[in-house]
Formats: sequence, C-alpha cells, structure tokens
Amino acid sequence: MSNATKLAVIYYSSTGIGTEIARELGEAAEKAGAEVRVRRVAELAPQAAIEANPAWAANHRATAEIPEAAGADVDWADAVIFGGPTRFGNVSSQLKQFIDTLGPLWAEGRLADKVYSGFTSSATLHGGQESTLLALYNSFHHFGGIVVAPGFVDHGKWADGNPYGTSHVDGNGSLAVDDVARAAARIQAERVVRIATAVRKGLAAA
Repeated sequence: MSNATKLAVIYYSSTGIGTEIARELGEAAEKAGAEVRVRRVAELAPQAAIEANPAWAANHRATAEIPEAAGADVDWADAVIFGGPTRFGNVSSQLKQFIDTLGPLWAEGRLADKVYSGFTSSATLHGGQESTLLALYNSFHHFGGIVVAPGFVDHGKWADGNPYGTSHVDGNGSLAVDDVARAAARIQAERVVRIATAVRKGLAAA
C-alpha cells in the first residue's frame, strides 16, 4: 500500500451517527484504492454526563476499540476528512479541541497542501449542518489545505442536497443513517481520494 493515497477519517460522535458515517467513508475510500485510518477524537464530557444518556454511553463503550486520533495521523495523511455533529450550528468542542492541538504541525507547514473535507449530522432538518461544515472549513484555509467538498458533480448528490459534505438528520436518535447518507459518503470519499491522488502525483512531479 506504500504507493496508495493515504486518507485519515477523524471524527467525533456521541451517539454513534458519526461513527457510522466515518466507517462508510473509510470503506468507500479503501474500495477506491486508498490506505485508510479511521480515528475518533478524545471525549471531553464528564463520565456522569455520558452515563446519563443511554445511547451516548452505549456508543462510548462500543467504539472504545477505535484508535484515538493523534496529530501523527494528520501528518501521515495525504487527505483528511473531519466530521462530527453540529453544536448550535458550529463544530463540536471535542473535534475543535483536537484541531486546536495541531498548532505545532501547522507552524511547521506540515498541514499545507493536503486535501481536506468534512461531514456532520444534526438532530433536526437543516439544524446548522451547512454552517457547521463552513466553520470547519475555515480551519482548512488556515492550514493552507485544499478544500474538496463533494459539490453537485455527481448526480447522486441531488438526493441529499448538501454540496458542502455528507450530512444526516438523526431526529434525536430516532433516524438511523440511511441509504441517502451512505451514498453521499461514498461519493464524497471517492472524490476526495481522486483529487488527493492527483494532487499527490502533481506535487511529486513538480
């Protein structure tokens, strides 16, 4: 796999929606020929808060085996897809905290010239999905990264209607990740891998 494009999917999920989307992205990227790392960011909430929500507690236990994200995963990757739920129309504190730890890599220029993209979910329809992705992408501009959103370049994206990234409405846990979201994730992963491969080869030839 040494010649494969390297993709890191780095995400936060409280109740499991983000975990499912992250896995879908990772599987699609592997089928597209990428070497993939799926990593969860550290949980910041107190254990009492987690245990007070059965779905949150169940996901916390179920995903314990997924390796925790580190700056080395971003440094390793040619492309990174970050994701997590919307929090008041913004990036969740857990994901933002991880991004804020990347300062030393940024200062060395090690975050630049990579491809970046994002995904999110919300409890309600709309619910801040687009503003969350746009807020997430602000960091990528500061990295000197190349933002690759799925756009509407694939007809399949008309079903979910979000050109900024994969998104899902979970209805406060009542709506599982559906075929529309899974198809959107596959389209996004394939596009990210394709563009990242082209960028990597172009930089190598320059």
